[in-house]
Amino acid sequence: MAVPSSSAYSPLHANTNNFNLCSSSPRLLRFGLTSRPTITQTSFLVLARKSGSGLAGEDKRELLERYGLDPDEFLSDPSPNKARRRKDMQDTGQGKRTQQEDSAPPRTTHKLLQVLGGTARRKKLLSPKGMDVRPMMEVVKAAAFSILQAAGGSPASLRPGRWLDLYSGTGSVGIEAISRGCSQVHFVEMDPWVVSDVLRPNLEWTGFLDAAVIHMVRVEDFLDRAEQFVGKEGSFDYISVTPPYMQVDYGVLMDQISKSPLVGEDSFVVVEYPLRTNMLDSCGCLVKITDRRFGRTHLAIYGPKWSQKKRKST
Repeated sequence: MAVPSSSAYSPLHANTNNFNLCSSSPRLLRFGLTSRPTITQTSFLVLARKSGSGLAGEDKRELLERYGLDPDEFLSDPSPNKARRRKDMQDTGQGKRTQQEDSAPPRTTHKLLQVLGGTARRKKLLSPKGMDVRPMMEVVKAAAFSILQAAGGSPASLRPGRWLDLYSGTGSVGIEAISRGCSQVHFVEMDPWVVSDVLRPNLEWTGFLDAAVIHMVRVEDFLDRAEQFVGKEGSFDYISVTPPYMQVDYGVLMDQISKSPLVGEDSFVVVEYPLRTNMLDSCGCLVKITDRRFGRTHLAIYGPKWSQKKRKST
C-alpha cells in the first residue's frame, strides 16, 4: 500500500504527515474538523496503541504534558517520583505497617468474670473481648480451688503460701488465690496491653496490687531463668498452668516445669488442658491427685503424696 505524501489529507482531514501505517508504535493523530462557517474549528487528540515496542516512557509523558494532559491518567506506569516513593515505603515497611494499623481494630474489655470466694468475693474482673485471651471457665476455677483446699486439709480456705500464675492473662486465677488466703502471687504474662489494661486494673480494683508481682516475659524464658526472676525464695506452694491450647507443646512444657526449681516436694500444680492431650501421672516428685473433664476442657492437679490421704479423709 502506498503511503500518502506529506501534503495528503484523509477524508476526515487527518494530517498523515510522517505517519507510518505499518508501525506498531502508539499513534498520535491531529484532526482538524471543518464544517459550516458558523462552527468554529476544534482540535482533539486520539491515542491508539498496539502491542510491541513504542515510545519510551519519558517520551510518552513529555508528549502528553505538551498537550496539557496528566500522564498518570493515561499511562499504566506511575511517574518516576511515585514509583520511587512506593519503593521507599516498601523498603522501610511503612506501607505495610500503615495497612496493618488501619486494619487492626482497637482492643476492648468487658466485665464478665468475677471472684468466686474469699475476701474479694463477687467482685467483677475485666477480660478482653474476643478470643486472643481465654480465661479459665468459672466452673473449672471453682472446682480447682475446692480440690486444692480439700487436699491441703483446709476446706474453707487455702493454706497460706506463694502462688505462681503462668500465662496469667486477666489474672483471675491468681486473684482468686489471694482472695482465698495466699500471701503473694507472681503473675507471668507477656502481652503488654493485657498487663496494662486488664491485669493491673483488676489487681487495683480488688485491692491486691501490693500482694502481686508481675513478670512481663514469656513463660518459657521465665522457667529458664527462674532464679533470676524470683530470687532465692525457693519453690512455690501453688503453680497454675493455663496456656493457650494450640500454642504450646504440653509434653515439653510439663517436662520443663517438673525439672524447675520452682516446684518443691509440697507444691501443687494445676494444669488446664484440651481434649486428646496425654498428661503424665506425675510431675517430677508430685503425683496426680485428680483429673477431671469439663466439656472440652480437662483439669489435672498434681500434689505431694500426703495430699491424697487428706483429700480422702475430708
